[in-house]
Amino acid sequence: MAAEIAEQPAVLGGLVARRGEIADVAAAISRRPPRFALLAARGSSDHAALYAKYLIEVLLGLPAGLVSPSTVTLYGARPDLRDVLLVSVSQSGGSPDLLEFTQTARKQGALTVAVTNTPASPLGGAAELAVDIGAGRETAVAATKTYSATLLALYLLIDAVRGGDSSAAAEIEPLARQALEVDVQRAVDRYRFVDRIITTGRGYSYATALESALKLAETSYLAARAYSGADLLHGPVAAVDEETAVLAITGAGRGGAALRDVLAAVTERGADVLALGSSAGEAPAALRIPVPSVAEELAPVLEVLPVQRIALGLALARGFDPDRPRGLNKVTRTR
Repeated sequence: MAAEIAEQPAVLGGLVARRGEIADVAAAISRRPPRFALLAARGSSDHAALYAKYLIEVLLGLPAGLVSPSTVTLYGARPDLRDVLLVSVSQSGGSPDLLEFTQTARKQGALTVAVTNTPASPLGGAAELAVDIGAGRETAVAATKTYSATLLALYLLIDAVRGGDSSAAAEIEPLARQALEVDVQRAVDRYRFVDRIITTGRGYSYATALESALKLAETSYLAARAYSGADLLHGPVAAVDEETAVLAITGAGRGGAALRDVLAAVTERGADVLALGSSAGEAPAALRIPVPSVAEELAPVLEVLPVQRIALGLALARGFDPDRPRGLNKVTRTR
C-alpha cells in the first residue's frame, strides 16, 4: 500500500500525457450526444462515479444518476436506454454485475463506456468504448493509485466532452507530490485510539469523504461513516459529541464554503475536527492538513492522497496489516 501510494504522482502525470487517447473517446461520445448519463460502479469506483456525476451535471449540464445493478441482474429489468450514456467504472473490470449491466445497457440502446485499469477485462470488451486509466498493476487490497487515476481519467474524459483542453490538470503531477509530502503524523498520533469517526464534505469533495470512510474502515477497522455536509445536519449531527472525531474535507470553492455551517455545528457539539483540504487553514478545527490548491473540480484527486497516508499510518499504529485486511480480497465479485 505504501509503495502504491508513492507511485501516484507519476501515474497521474502519465495519464495527463495520454489525454489524447481519452479525447478520442470523448469525441465519439460527442458524435452521439446523450440526453442523460448513468454510472455503474462498486466500492471505491462507486465514489469515483459519484465524482463523475457532479462533473457531468455541473460541466456538461446533463442529468446523471448512479445505477442499481441488481435491477437488471436480480430482477431482470430491461429499461429503455436509447440516447443514454452509460459509464461503467471498475478498476478490475471483473465484477459480474457490472459486466451484465453493461451488456444489457448496450443491448437496450445505451452508448457504453468502460473506465478501467484492465482494458482487456470482460468489462472492457463488453463496452463500446473504453478508457484505460493506466495505473499499472495494483496488488494492495486497498485501492490507492487506481482510485486517484480513475478520478483523473473521468475528469479528462468529461472535460474533453465539453470541449476543454485539460489545462487545469497540467500541473497535477507536481501538485500530487506536494500533497503526499504534507505532515500526517500528528493526525495518526491524535486519532490512533479513536473508536468512531465521521467523514464529511460537500460538492465534488463528498466523494472524498466517502472514500475516506472506506479507507479508514478497511485498513484500521474504524467505525467510519460518511455524510454529505447537508445530510449530516439533517439528523445525524444529533449523535455527534465529545467522543466523535470528524474528518472534514474543506477545499476552496463552493463546496468548501457550504461546509462552514457544518463545521460550526459539530464544533459546537464538542467534536474533535480534523480539517483537510486547500482551505483547511481557515477552518475551525483541532488539527489542519493543507492540500495544494487546484480547480475545485479537480480537488478530489489531491485531497484523497493525504487521507490514504493517514489510513496507512493508523492501521500500522493500531497493529494491523493494511495489505491484508481481514475478510477482503482484491477483486470482489457480486451479482
